[in-house]
Amino acid sequence: MENPQISLTIRNVSKTYANGVHALSNVTLDIPRGMYGLLGPNGAGKSTLMRTLATLQEPDEGSIHLGDIDVVRQKEEVRQTLGYLPQEFGVYPKVSAEEMLDYFAVLKGITQRASRKEVTESLLKQTNLWDKRKQKLGGFSGGMKQRFGVAVALLGNPKLLIVDEPTAGLDPAERVRFLNLLSEVGENSVVLLSTHIVEDVSELCTNMAIINKGQILLQANTQQAVAELEGRIWRKLTDKSNLPALEQEHQVISAKLLSGRTMVHIYSEENPGNGFDLALPDLEDVYFSTMTGNYGQPQKVKEEVQL
Repeated sequence: MENPQISLTIRNVSKTYANGVHALSNVTLDIPRGMYGLLGPNGAGKSTLMRTLATLQEPDEGSIHLGDIDVVRQKEEVRQTLGYLPQEFGVYPKVSAEEMLDYFAVLKGITQRASRKEVTESLLKQTNLWDKRKQKLGGFSGGMKQRFGVAVALLGNPKLLIVDEPTAGLDPAERVRFLNLLSEVGENSVVLLSTHIVEDVSELCTNMAIINKGQILLQANTQQAVAELEGRIWRKLTDKSNLPALEQEHQVISAKLLSGRTMVHIYSEENPGNGFDLALPDLEDVYFSTMTGNYGQPQKVKEEVQL
């Protein structure tokens, strides 16, 4: 039976690579059971943190605990209760899904044939791959490969599931199926979803953090983070040529092309006038206002990031 109180505690974790890159700087996070989103641009330090949590590398400083397990010092114990789906994972193209999952089950320590058959059948059904179980993995679509990766990661009922950039390259239908699957898993485990796609976190995760240049800029309840911006996000549809002037006058947090024109979102405590309308904020506004230094008390954060 899963421990409903299981959580992941990360304290002051830092990692600097041999080339001098500060991949993680004093990262502290409290990650409860359920879906947790780690959001940030490419190169922000997400994969370094994921690999550290997955016991593939050690931090230079800091501590990590999964419940009572010391992740840094008790690697074998962590691996027994860990599921990890990296950004890129290889499959043997000429082996069927059923055979490959059976093989991974042996590696996971499920040695009894009857138990393995039961587990592999259950996981292939859970990931909606049962009808494709005889098909060779080389013929799988991107979404099917990702769902097979989750099946492998779920062997042994992990208490911690780490998923790194899972929906990149998936078509919309495959993405929905995949996210629904992760959501089910999050009912009993800590599921850490690392992504640069805001919608993935917005649709799935109760709690989240934003990371950039190895530092945590924001840690919050997803809905509360959006609510904090109510009355502070304003928008205006304009020509792209007007953007430099608007950037001089206002705190522009995002500018997106819309029907040949540019939709500008700005952060302002008061009505900025100048043709701007009040916008209903969403997680994208939280992300961009955090990254541009307008959310909460971010000017100090922004200065620290640039050190």
